[in-house]
Amino acid sequence: MAKKAKAYVLDTWAVIAYLEDEPSGEQVEELIATAHEEQIPIYMSVVNVGEVWYTVAREVSEEEANASVKILSDLRIHFEDADWSLTQEAARFKSQNKMSYADCFAAALAKCKKADLVTGDGEFKPLDGEIKIQWI
Repeated sequence: MAKKAKAYVLDTWAVIAYLEDEPSGEQVEELIATAHEEQIPIYMSVVNVGEVWYTVAREVSEEEANASVKILSDLRIHFEDADWSLTQEAARFKSQNKMSYADCFAAALAKCKKADLVTGDGEFKPLDGEIKIQWI
């Protein structure tokens, strides 16, 4: 039996899949519903929230980007600020891996919160083992 997560961290890939109703977005929706039922917190770094915002703003509009962030807030996803401890951990990941800096913040938040990172983004593969990843 798989060990139940203490917390989840959503990366940008997972959130965009959810917002755009992609097939893997259904898994994200189920995970969010189960987390709420079981009172498991869900987090996102503000850096990743910003990445969601600019992605939606670029593809659709700023109004839609604002609506997307409101959806995340309404889903009771906790937006975590990037303090020095989190930033230093993200920078460490960046210095040792070929991955985007924003992805490093999601990984750092998962490590700091001892949470499962929820993603389908292959950039995180080198970190599988250092952080717990729930692949969708």
